[in-house]
Amino acid sequence: MSFVVYINGLVMVFFAALMEVDAAFFPETAEVFGLAGFLAGTVGVLLSIAASTASRDLRRLHTFVLTASIWLVAAIVGAVPLWLWQLAPVDALFEAMSGITTTGSTVMSGLDDTPRGVILWRAILQAVGGVGFIVTGIALLPILRVGGMQLFRTESSDKGDKELRNAAVFASATLQVYLCLMGVCALVYVAGGMGPFDAITHAMTTLSTGGYSGYDASFGHFQSPFLQWAATLFMLLGALPFAWYIRGIYRRRFRSEQVEAMLVTLAVVIGGLTLWLVLTRHEAPLTALRMVAFNVVSVVTTTGFATTDYTLWGPFAAMAFFILTAVGGCTGSTAGGAKAMRWLLIARAVWHQLRMIQSPHRVAVIRYEGQAVEDDVMAGVISFFSIYMATFMTLVGVLALFGLDLATAMSGALTALANVGPGVGDIIGPAGNFAALSDPVKLVLVLGMYLGRLEMLTVFVFLTPAFWRELTA
Repeated sequence: MSFVVYINGLVMVFFAALMEVDAAFFPETAEVFGLAGFLAGTVGVLLSIAASTASRDLRRLHTFVLTASIWLVAAIVGAVPLWLWQLAPVDALFEAMSGITTTGSTVMSGLDDTPRGVILWRAILQAVGGVGFIVTGIALLPILRVGGMQLFRTESSDKGDKELRNAAVFASATLQVYLCLMGVCALVYVAGGMGPFDAITHAMTTLSTGGYSGYDASFGHFQSPFLQWAATLFMLLGALPFAWYIRGIYRRRFRSEQVEAMLVTLAVVIGGLTLWLVLTRHEAPLTALRMVAFNVVSVVTTTGFATTDYTLWGPFAAMAFFILTAVGGCTGSTAGGAKAMRWLLIARAVWHQLRMIQSPHRVAVIRYEGQAVEDDVMAGVISFFSIYMATFMTLVGVLALFGLDLATAMSGALTALANVGPGVGDIIGPAGNFAALSDPVKLVLVLGMYLGRLEMLTVFVFLTPAFWRELTA
């Protein structure tokens, strides 16, 4: 356990360094970020020194504690400068948790006039959270066998590839791809007319599929069709598996069943909703296609940018976006949600069961990427969806107890668990934010964002008495 403390101390030092960088660039908030960096750095250094002699052997059970604690520590430390600036403690924690989990829900308004140092810090939280989840997805979640995530290890590596065998090399390659895509995105945004600061901060929140913007109108502030199409493309790129990019670079093999499933799903949904807008609202076809493509990709990839209030498109569109909130991007990407791989597996499991009912003596095997899916993998996927639904319903019930109407409670619970950002409805829809909610409701949503980003099972196992008895045995 001392090694877990040591790592968390280093995380605090890392965030302290980022705060000092922010302070160096923006004098207006230099005092706030300088003080926050000093506090976080001091505590982090003391913790690291105190645990520096700990054994570097990390048992499997320790990975649960490490995974659960790092994200919590990052959110708390990330909230400190926001609190010192002017946000109330609960609001600061909400904003930081939303940032580090790349959810994108916000309690802040007046963003157009907010100091640039604060806008940059929100973008930094999402950029760090995005790449942090990629590493977690690649390195830890498959080991923990969280809801079929062990399949991702099979998909993302090959025993014959020395280049991908070393976890450190793989993580380094992932970071390079992430930063490269982010840099290209920023350059494209500048070419489309954004200022350098807007381009950098929006590139950080686009590739991290986080969705924080420096404007109250979100990405709708930029009325350029070029910028909206560019954002649509880069949101999609952020939601594809980063192992898929690396595999393509090393092996020139780009086929991936979950990528294909996600692209087909997006094409069908975008086509259907575009036709709906053209027929019911008489929008110009190209305009309708652009609006639908941007907002559908934003929700499915869990980015949360918005260019318009899509809940005004009618009940059918509102329900469609509510359902899309749960879909999510690909495994091993920055996106949240239930993930395309799990949806693909559960669909095949249902189809397999239907075939078995029709022909009880049929010998059929569920396959993924050409390999038979083991029973424990399917059990993990089914358990994940069962716990996902149970957690969702529990959050809805708790939010309703605090006085939220059913639509807002359901939308808020789902958008938190799926790490999407905006929900549906008048309060937390694309045209609103979460500032009007009470502090207890915000804390419930903070928990929901935390659980959703850590795939729930990781946290729930961490909380069981049996886990602690085994850990201390």
